[in-house]
Amino acid sequence: MDVITLLAPGMKGELHEAVTAGNTAESWGSGGLPVYATPSMIALMEAASVAAADPSLPAGFSTVGTEVNVKHLAATPPGMTVRATGELLEINGRRLLFRVEAWDEAGKIGEGAHERFIVENEKFLKKTQGKHRP
Repeated sequence: MDVITLLAPGMKGELHEAVTAGNTAESWGSGGLPVYATPSMIALMEAASVAAADPSLPAGFSTVGTEVNVKHLAATPPGMTVRATGELLEINGRRLLFRVEAWDEAGKIGEGAHERFIVENEKFLKKTQGKHRP
């Protein structure tokens, strides 16, 4: 089965997350202020991209993130909700390119690109066994 034929440009995933003390820059250690952390935003953008593609893949296949290039445009305080989208723009073999964006109630807070690759789970995990990096 050619799993790539199960995907098409324009597929979109969307997720929401409340900003709490646990996903602030202060909590992550990525800054000292109690505002939505850039790593939290990136993780939500990645998860939205997974939501766009992975449900269409057959059992035993998934995607793995390989590159993220985003700008965090505005701060979001606790109490607000962040909405992130991942839209599949391009398919090149097993390589998938997504446009990712994030908003809070006041407007756009982030944008960029995210690359993922389609993998066969068992084969991918087998390659990681016994690997040690210094």
